[in-house]
Amino acid sequence: MAKKRLGDRYDGRKLRSLDPFYKIIPYIMKTRIDAQNYFEEKIEISNTEEFIKRKRRETREHITFLHVIIAAMVRTISQKPALNRFVAGQKIYARNEILICFVLKKELNEESPETTIKVKFEPSDTFMDVVRKVNKAIKENQSIDVKNETDKLAKLVMSIPGQLVRFVVWLLRSLDYIGIMPKVINRLSPFHTSVFITDLGSIGIQPVYHHLYDFGTTSCFISFGVKMKEKAINAKNQIVDRKYVRICVVTDERIADGIFFASAFKLYRSLIKHPETLEFPPEKAHEDVP
Repeated sequence: MAKKRLGDRYDGRKLRSLDPFYKIIPYIMKTRIDAQNYFEEKIEISNTEEFIKRKRRETREHITFLHVIIAAMVRTISQKPALNRFVAGQKIYARNEILICFVLKKELNEESPETTIKVKFEPSDTFMDVVRKVNKAIKENQSIDVKNETDKLAKLVMSIPGQLVRFVVWLLRSLDYIGIMPKVINRLSPFHTSVFITDLGSIGIQPVYHHLYDFGTTSCFISFGVKMKEKAINAKNQIVDRKYVRICVVTDERIADGIFFASAFKLYRSLIKHPETLEFPPEKAHEDVP
């Protein structure tokens, strides 16, 4: 990791070698709402489903499509680190860690409470590394009676009068803008993450384009829905059943150009379709530009 320099944040390294055109964009598009790009992909997952079944048999672990989605993103970031950038204070930073957030519904009913889980990953993590980290986090938070630190922080903030809540949020936003928000808030905040992922297939609907939050530093939001079966023609001109899933992605276009995003999501799509490549660590984990 590069040595910290003046202008860096505790959660990210300021990118100084970018073209001036990219440096000025955050001054033109001041918020993530201004800079949202929308992308949708329908991915054929017949091989992915077979991989999940095989890994369940081999490991006896609870493995779902969500694990593939997360593991593929961790590997994509390790190879395409610009996807892990964020904009704060009109500057572009390379995030120091790979962090993935997702929402856990404790029971599948409308009244059940939900909590947000943020998991830290390493660029070298394999598929089973990701599975074990995610399952450990879910197990620690699944009980109805358990309140994680993020839940406790939200309860603490909302225990004060409304006008003070507005002031606290304004203060935190201002401190985050200049990179001095308390580290504990950053660590617990679901809005300060590399990627936020939502599994809408688990509640039986198709994905939506979920907006990016102006509070925090999240530059990518991924939503995926229920699996679908469709007829397709194979290489032998035979009609066969194929299984697909739709994925909706919203990104902050200020962190990279269109060619990069296309390259990154081609890799992401390939890893989802062929998750067996995730069983081994990457040959090399790349670092972002200076």
